[in-house]
Parts: sequence; structure tokens; C-alpha cells
Amino acid sequence: MAAVAEVLSTVASRPDPRGCDLPTCPVCADSMVAAEASAYLQDSIISYLWTCDTCGYGFVTKHSVKRFACN
Repeated sequence: MAAVAEVLSTVASRPDPRGCDLPTCPVCADSMVAAEASAYLQDSIISYLWTCDTCGYGFVTKHSVKRFACN
């Protein structure tokens, strides 16, 4: 089965996703619980690969995270 993927860009308001922030499949609207893979793209950008278990549609989200300074 061939997979189709597109890049969906988001800006995270918090450093970690909450239950209400997790994506839904744009094709079948099924909710997704965990990303299939993740990668650091740049210093403060993380990319997540999502694949729908129901229909097989795949997409990528990108999140910008802030660095924390410790005193």
C-alpha cells in the first residue's frame, strides 16, 4: 500500500502536547495518540511523522520549542 504524506506546520503554545492538542486524521477524522517517528530539524524545531491506523494516510507536523535557561 502506497502512503501519501504532506507537511502540516503548527506552532506549539506549550512545549509538550496535551490530549486536546493531538491531531486528527484530515482524511477520516480518526484521532491519533502517538507519532510514528520524530526528528530534530533545527535548533528549536521538532518534526513528527503521523500515520493513521484507520486509513493509512500520513502527514508531518513541525513544532517550535523554546529553550529554557537554568540559573
